[in-house]
Amino acid sequence: MENEEYLKKYLEKDKLEEGLERLKKGESVQYIVGNVDFYGNIFKVNKDVLIPRFETEELVSYTIDLINKNFNDKIDIVDLGTGSGCISITLKGKLNANVDAVDISEKALNVAKENSKLLNQDVNFYLGDMLNPLNKKYDVIISNPPYISYDEEIMDIVKNNEPSIALYAPNNGLKYYEDILKNAQRYLKEKSLIAFEIGYKQAEIIKDSKILVKKDLSNKERFVFILNNINE
Repeated sequence: MENEEYLKKYLEKDKLEEGLERLKKGESVQYIVGNVDFYGNIFKVNKDVLIPRFETEELVSYTIDLINKNFNDKIDIVDLGTGSGCISITLKGKLNANVDAVDISEKALNVAKENSKLLNQDVNFYLGDMLNPLNKKYDVIISNPPYISYDEEIMDIVKNNEPSIALYAPNNGLKYYEDILKNAQRYLKEKSLIAFEIGYKQAEIIKDSKILVKKDLSNKERFVFILNNINE
């Protein structure tokens, strides 16, 4: 019923019947409508990008709090694996920051660029694999990378609709965290923050620096923050 109400809210009447049929066949309501509400803004989504979720809103909220407590001047932020741009665009709108965003998918970047224009937020977008296309230092690295192991069971509506490149990662889902952490110090200022959304069983991957682990609204460990010369 909730999904049907969402369709009725956003679809034109002449498209509603088709939308309900697509919903019955197992298509995600956000893809049918073509948008999702994230942190108070409407973001365009299609099957080239992951559907932003409530947990990622929590990641953004925790990150904003940590930044506001520890940084006074304009800062530099990069969002790795930006997808629809929901993280980078939201942070740009909420903080005094220069914001860069990276994705390996050109189709995903096209969606993110469109969202940045629709929401009037000036984010710099780069095509590439995580940190590779960058050549500057940042105060904040934030990422919700692919983190599902290839043998992990996930809901059919996710597996059958959302882009696999945004869901799955080698090495039991840990590859992109390891890649980022291996290279991060070359891209970080002395005072810095790394913010990750993780799978709820992956908090133990981080064994470096000063660590803050936060739980989501379901009481699962879902966010990891690495604090370099900043406070909780």
